[in-house]
Amino acid sequence: MKSIIIEDSRLARNELKNLLAEIPEVEIIGEAANAEEGIEMINELDPELIFLDINMPGKNGFEMLEELDDLPKVIFTTAYDEYAIKSFEYNALDYLLKPINPERLQKAIEKCLENEPPSLKQDSGDELGEDSRVFIKDGEKCWIVRVGDVRMFEVCGNYSRVHFEKNKPMILKSLNQLEEKLSTKVFFRANRQQIVNLKFIKNVEPWFNGRLKLELTEGEEVEVSRRQAIRLRELLTI
Repeated sequence: MKSIIIEDSRLARNELKNLLAEIPEVEIIGEAANAEEGIEMINELDPELIFLDINMPGKNGFEMLEELDDLPKVIFTTAYDEYAIKSFEYNALDYLLKPINPERLQKAIEKCLENEPPSLKQDSGDELGEDSRVFIKDGEKCWIVRVGDVRMFEVCGNYSRVHFEKNKPMILKSLNQLEEKLSTKVFFRANRQQIVNLKFIKNVEPWFNGRLKLELTEGEEVEVSRRQAIRLRELLTI
């Protein structure tokens, strides 16, 4: 599993590398001393996992995640336990306190391997595949979300609301911006207001003037425009 260490302390980086040298499933392909270096390295090397310190000069680890469109898996490493609750709001795989215990590190890696999807590659170019991970922040709450787990995106003023599990946070991106990055094999633009994940459609009903009405698995109802209804019938017809 290709991994990057992002940590401002060279001593801490070396200690972590020594511990990871005993874990054959992990391959360290780079290390960065701050958030800016980390962002550049992630975009260049496309790691599957990052070990991320929280307190760093300049941007902290949480702020760094906000600038990434496609997230690898994250294990936080820090000397402070005050961030533990916040880190799990980011849906991190684990949170390790320094000095890092070798057994805790091994368990964190095992957890990472258990949750590893078949492929972490994007479908093509900048397109977000089902297994791509994105960072979402709404107020004080944060999540790292697998794109394929999103049921729907919908317009909400200048924002877009993201529906996944029981959550409905808002992000400062237009539906057109999202549509450009989402896989058309998975997501469908139902109308001007909503993009739905085809896998979460529970029921399709005929509606007025050649339109369709969709019911998603969590009960959301989506009206498909007449033009898009023709496309949807083609997609769903065997």
